[in-house]
Amino acid sequence: MKATIDRIEGGIAVLIPRDDEARRFQLPVSALPPDCREGDIVTISIGRDSEATREAKDRAAALVDRLNRR
Repeated sequence: MKATIDRIEGGIAVLIPRDDEARRFQLPVSALPPDCREGDIVTISIGRDSEATREAKDRAAALVDRLNRR
């Protein structure tokens, strides 16, 4: 997805999707490359981290197991 950085306020960037300029969404500035400014167009992608998901599920299952043993 491509989006334009509309403004940056208090560590939050307000972005406008290029394909739907009636919408807005926010991201922490820390999620953007360090040299981004208002007016820049950025590419945003979200990917699934299968390994981190598996690890989180394993930790949750271990916690549930420990609680059930009490």
